[in-house]
Amino acid sequence: MAWLVLVISGLLETAWATALDRSAGLSRLVPTVVFVVTLVLSMAGLAYALREIPVGTGYAVWVGIGAVGTALVGMLALGESASLPRILCLLLVVAGVVGLKVFH
Repeated sequence: MAWLVLVISGLLETAWATALDRSAGLSRLVPTVVFVVTLVLSMAGLAYALREIPVGTGYAVWVGIGAVGTALVGMLALGESASLPRILCLLLVVAGVVGLKVFH
């Protein structure tokens, strides 16, 4: 259960990072509310998962999921570069996250 919560929390990190960008410096109400709610849920999920998963592993997986997810949103929806080197680097992050789970 802790791993499922951790993955969901990582996905929520993608949501809050994207909402933070869309909030225009916390000046737009709806994205700001989405940012705050998803940030709190993401942190609460991370805290829950860390009761069973070591902090180094849990935090790295959480950040990795959030970073890859946010980069993908940027590339797919926000017009950021989707160059081959960027994609290869994201695949390395994914490999690291999977490795942390496998060797936990």
